[in-house]
Amino acid sequence: MFVCSALYHLLRGLLVPRLVLVTENLALRQQLLVLHRSSNRPRLGHRDRLFWMALSQLWRNWRSILVIVKPETVIKWHRQGFKYYWRWKSKSGHVGRPRIDQEIRGLIRRMSFENPTWGVPRIQAELHLLGYEVADSTVAKYRVRSRKPPSQTWKSFLRNHAGQIAAIDFFTVRTVTFNVLYGFVVLLHDRRRVVHFNVTAHPTALWTAQQIIEAFPEETAPRFLLRDRDQIYGEHFRCRVVGMGIEEIVTAAQSPWQNPYAERLIGSIRRECLDHLIVLNEMQLRRILREYFAYYNEVRPHQSLEKNSPLRREIELPNKGRVISIPQVGGLHHRYRRAA
Repeated sequence: MFVCSALYHLLRGLLVPRLVLVTENLALRQQLLVLHRSSNRPRLGHRDRLFWMALSQLWRNWRSILVIVKPETVIKWHRQGFKYYWRWKSKSGHVGRPRIDQEIRGLIRRMSFENPTWGVPRIQAELHLLGYEVADSTVAKYRVRSRKPPSQTWKSFLRNHAGQIAAIDFFTVRTVTFNVLYGFVVLLHDRRRVVHFNVTAHPTALWTAQQIIEAFPEETAPRFLLRDRDQIYGEHFRCRVVGMGIEEIVTAAQSPWQNPYAERLIGSIRRECLDHLIVLNEMQLRRILREYFAYYNEVRPHQSLEKNSPLRREIELPNKGRVISIPQVGGLHHRYRRAA
């Protein structure tokens, strides 16, 4: 029996190529090493698994010499190694598509919020005109969605109609002789501009109607006129307003907040002008208000008008010269501008 085994190995060594024999010897020695390290069950480390994964790719008959594990186990190791390899190769970057820049995401949300009637193609086209090439799926992902049908905001609605809305109101002024004078103002909503004012000691519906005619000559009348329920707006006034094609909007009783711009204007007149003066007579009050309204329309900045005046002022840069001050309203206020 020993002689037969020796002859078999001798013939095999002569017929089988030397490289195959060396490979078989290496595989057997590696398995013996694993068995020598383990006490009960063979335990293969990472290096052992890498050895058999490489051998399975380089030697076609590797299954015939494998004893300690099944061939399917080596194939599973190879698949896991392939997965680990590509995970390591791609760990330097982020998985998936590049992340959209924060500025673009914020711009998409802003456009969809400010323009609720815009769809994905409209926002995408606007971004294209701003130099951003964004896919329609990206716009659809980051835009603000509304459960209700698209509609403009109340702020946009009021801004679109502000040019056709005027507000009127009376305010009282006490003179040095304890008489009461009545001031009347007409204010346009779009730029908070005072288009007309007058003063009288005895207001009537006929006098008030004449002020509306002087405020809006020819075809300049607004569509809506906002006023309170003062009895001074009598039948003659209402007929005159209807004849001019103006629709009256009457506020609720004791609700000054429904005519906010006119009420705020009267408050500014008192705080910034009349509270610092003693009015002598009707002529003096008219002159004071003329100076104040010139300052109000041409100089005084408003927060709601982007910190500019109703009659827009030009921004003067430092290179235009030094700053000088010009007294306004008898020195109560000043206008600052640059002198070349």
